[in-house]
Amino acid sequence: MFTLILLAAAGSAYAAEPAPRFVGAPGCASAMCHGGAGDLRHQTTIWQKQDIHSRTYNTLVNARSAQIVAALKTPDATTSARCTSCHAPFHEVPPGLVLNPIDFKTGVSCESCHGPAERWLRPHTRTDFSHADRVTAGLRDLRNLYVRANTCVACHQTVDNDIVAAGHPELLFELDGQAVAQPRHWREKGDWHGPRAWFVGQAVALREMSWQLAREKNPDEKLHARWAALLWLLQTAEAAGVSPKALAGLPTEAAPANFTRTQESADKLARDLADAEWTADTTAKLLRQFAKTAADFNDPKLKPAAHARRAERLVLALDRLLTGSDPVALLKAEPHLTRLFQLAQSLPDFEPGAFGKTLELLAGAVP
Repeated sequence: MFTLILLAAAGSAYAAEPAPRFVGAPGCASAMCHGGAGDLRHQTTIWQKQDIHSRTYNTLVNARSAQIVAALKTPDATTSARCTSCHAPFHEVPPGLVLNPIDFKTGVSCESCHGPAERWLRPHTRTDFSHADRVTAGLRDLRNLYVRANTCVACHQTVDNDIVAAGHPELLFELDGQAVAQPRHWREKGDWHGPRAWFVGQAVALREMSWQLAREKNPDEKLHARWAALLWLLQTAEAAGVSPKALAGLPTEAAPANFTRTQESADKLARDLADAEWTADTTAKLLRQFAKTAADFNDPKLKPAAHARRAERLVLALDRLLTGSDPVALLKAEPHLTRLFQLAQSLPDFEPGAFGKTLELLAGAVP
């Protein structure tokens, strides 16, 4: 009983503790920290000069944004939370949670991804302060792929249908590919496999799309088609036997119950994959499973648009798996992969038959 009282008291004290505050990018950017030279101290320079995240605010003041807000009858993209929540997130932070004045025009900066730094900024450089200590102090654990995917997906996957209709591009979250394309200011540690990051990211993307569709009274047809294509892709991946079959048998009909079940199952899949072991053989099994899906593009029951959405997801999956596999396999398959990208580039003009035949050629090139 005494132990329970102590735990309850500790829980109450923790609950009463004020939320950690943001210190701003300058707090990380001294020459002795992340604003210096060399591989271990140049993160701020990379972010400022190379990373598009430092310029996301600029997107809100260009001509395309002006057209979008005009269509939405929104006065100003730079002050609307529907825009700034992703493009200038510090605009939405209450003053009480900011330790130093922060210019929200800096866009997406250090703490947008790593979490408010007030409690971990000073001690995190100590050699006796472990990664677990940093996480306990509030540093977001981006080494965990589930946490990393959740950090990125909110702004890289979900956008309201009326905003898309007004001219905003569709968002397609791809954790591994988008991380590779980003100027690298970090080093992957441990037994790193890009294909596992891809798989976790796709499961989280499916969860978010399911959540978005579940809250709509009349689910958007385009979003539903994209959701169904991603569900097909991950069900195909599960058939390779490299992960628990969390999504097996889930229907693709546009019904709230289906979206809710898929949301829950996709989240479980993402959690399990983030903790699962991954080897080169796991990647090879997954690659072979996707390469032999040519027959799926001969299904007359599916409309060409549905086939096109499947192809859109599949080519990105093949790209990440081939990139993370044997270099010889990539070299042999690359001409066919390039052709698949070309065939999937225009959704209105998509030809399932041609795509399927090229996929067969790629399957023959995969060991």
